[in-house]
Amino acid sequence: MNIKMRLTIMSFLQFFVWGAWLITVGNYWFGTKQWSGEQFGAIFSTLGLSSIVMPAITGIIADKWINAEKLYGVLHILGGLALLYIPQVDNPTTFYYVIFAAMICYMPTISLSNSVAYNILKNNNYDVVKVFPPIRVWGTIGFIAAMWLTNLTGNKASFNMFYISAFAAFALGFYSFSLPKCPPQKLISQNATLFEKLGLNAFKLFGSYKMALFFIFSMFLGGALQLTNMYGDVYLSEFANVPEYADTFVVKYSTIIMSISQVSETLFILAIPFFLKRFGIKQVMLISMLAWVLRFGLFAYGNPIDGLWMIIASCIVYGMAFDFFNISGSLFIETTTDSKIRSSAQGLFMMMSNGFGAFFGGILSGIVIDEFFTHDGIRDWHNIWLSFAAYALVIAILFAIFFKHKHNPEEVAHISH
Repeated sequence: MNIKMRLTIMSFLQFFVWGAWLITVGNYWFGTKQWSGEQFGAIFSTLGLSSIVMPAITGIIADKWINAEKLYGVLHILGGLALLYIPQVDNPTTFYYVIFAAMICYMPTISLSNSVAYNILKNNNYDVVKVFPPIRVWGTIGFIAAMWLTNLTGNKASFNMFYISAFAAFALGFYSFSLPKCPPQKLISQNATLFEKLGLNAFKLFGSYKMALFFIFSMFLGGALQLTNMYGDVYLSEFANVPEYADTFVVKYSTIIMSISQVSETLFILAIPFFLKRFGIKQVMLISMLAWVLRFGLFAYGNPIDGLWMIIASCIVYGMAFDFFNISGSLFIETTTDSKIRSSAQGLFMMMSNGFGAFFGGILSGIVIDEFFTHDGIRDWHNIWLSFAAYALVIAILFAIFFKHKHNPEEVAHISH
């Protein structure tokens, strides 16, 4: 089996592990277990909490002591063990700690999988820029395949979703031991302080008004990034409580409908070079924020029959909302920071958006839904989505007013898909 095929299998399984439960866990939590929304918000906050420090710590370990592919395999096996235990959990507090353990193992494997792929491709004289993107696309395909498998096997509200994920994690963990060796690179200076090793030296960028604003907006928008992953599937499934919608395709195959979002994400990546060159980084980020308004607003007014087009349109616009923010934000860092701290700055961007943003977004959304939009166990989805849309709109308006960045076509001239 050639190198590209082996890495394609790794990428496919990497996101299959996540897709098997991430979108459907809300159905298990609310529908099967009947646990509260406030506690559910805490579950998704573990994604953010794990993203804040674990990638940096595992990065140091892989750089200094352990082969990256071996560390990658061990983390997946440990994460699989945590997932395997989840069906035995009978209370939300224990569930939180077990899923947190699983996320501590899983979240750093996302960056490790990239590092392993880059290392192996370079060692085999491949052009990483050309070869890696098609390999990474198979990760999204793996995520979609897991969603479909969970739904079509009747497990979108069953503990079996965790068994599916766990067995995929074990398969990937043991498979990774067969990959070409990726020995420690020892790129981190022996004289570097712990602060520098963890990439925290980029925090000095907060001394710049423009950069501080950028990171703050990244955190606020990051709070919205996981909201439809958290609540989208359970929202569609709860249309079953309305008799005229109970037997519709949307209710029965809600996870498949939600997978349109992942397909859209893949396709919108191809459009990014055009938008960046035509509108510039600030405008593309603003388009992303307005796309989040549409994402939530269309959900608010959609339904499984005459409003089905709104649900589908919401899933399509998700690709623009998610990709445009992440990639244009990363490019802003690339073009405005000193090369000495650029990697740390990219890490800080991810820490603020997918770390602190996702953490606070998970916690606060759960509290808000429980306190203001849940009455006698019934969730008012129309106003839940409208409140999320209003949140995204306020961020977009403030960003347009306060964040100043002049478009320089030369900065994005090299961008291509």
